[in-house]
Amino acid sequence: MTLNEIQDEIIEDFEFFDEWMDKYNYLIELGNKLEPIDPKYKNNGYLIEGCQSKVWLRTELDQGKVRFTADSDAIITKGIVALLVKVLSGRKPEEIKDADLYFIDRIGLKENLSPTRSNGLLAMMKQMKLYGLAYYAKQGESKK
Repeated sequence: MTLNEIQDEIIEDFEFFDEWMDKYNYLIELGNKLEPIDPKYKNNGYLIEGCQSKVWLRTELDQGKVRFTADSDAIITKGIVALLVKVLSGRKPEEIKDADLYFIDRIGLKENLSPTRSNGLLAMMKQMKLYGLAYYAKQGESKK
């Protein structure tokens, strides 16, 4: 599936729910299904700055594609990072760098989060896009 097809699927999934409490429960469910990060990466070196709760993000470049694993100590935040991992993991660095993550606005996520969680969401998106940019730049250097 393309990055946009996955985003469209997420939008459809969230349209199924009328109430935000049901959408929060769905986020919690997504977080519970998130592939666990190896405990050795749950340290300060993998923490995302700017999140009120702890969010650990690990990345690696595998056969030209960026793989993300993540975790959080907060259940809603874990669901949010699970959405981002679902959309961005397994993509080429250029796709991540250039990604328009329109699903966030379309599902109403930003306006239904507290200001601190909204800041955390922005920090997660920024960090993942920075990884995409870094891998993209590194690939460009290796082609020289």
